[in-house]
Amino acid sequence: RRFWGWLNAVFNKVDYERIEAVGPDRAASEWLLRCGALVRYQGYQKWQQDYNGLPTGPLGKYKIEAINATDSCIMYRGFDYLDGLEHVAEITLQKCIYIQDECLQRLSQTKNLQKSLLQLKIISCGNVTDKGIIALHKLTNLEYLYLSDLPGIREKETTAHVLRQALPNLELELDLE
Repeated sequence: RRFWGWLNAVFNKVDYERIEAVGPDRAASEWLLRCGALVRYQGYQKWQQDYNGLPTGPLGKYKIEAINATDSCIMYRGFDYLDGLEHVAEITLQKCIYIQDECLQRLSQTKNLQKSLLQLKIISCGNVTDKGIIALHKLTNLEYLYLSDLPGIREKETTAHVLRQALPNLELELDLE
């Protein structure tokens, strides 16, 4: 188990030279696919899941529009890859064992995501607590937030109230026990 944690940490190490060389969307795509997530590009319906099948073409042609990190090993140390993404409208974090409050705080502090992110789903991420969910209030354009199977959420009503106060246009869907 310790070996896999170490290997996943290696997969999440940010290569700033790579971001500079190939652009933020390509570098983030490589990171996400390496960690087992899927990406969808603007203007395309198909989810990209094969690292070796990443599209080629002029730099900056493929802009990440959606991220599905179901069962992926993405973790905080890789979140610098998100900084340069300007078109991400949807993110799904499902069964992500390394996603914790610090990740959600980092997500909500990412300037580009504050502008572009419209939909966020957080499902079965056992290390997420009320603190992480409340941090999402900085995602001022967020239209839809789905929260399900999050045992770390202890103050469901209070957390929902804080989000609704901060984001009056947010459609908040809760499936929490």
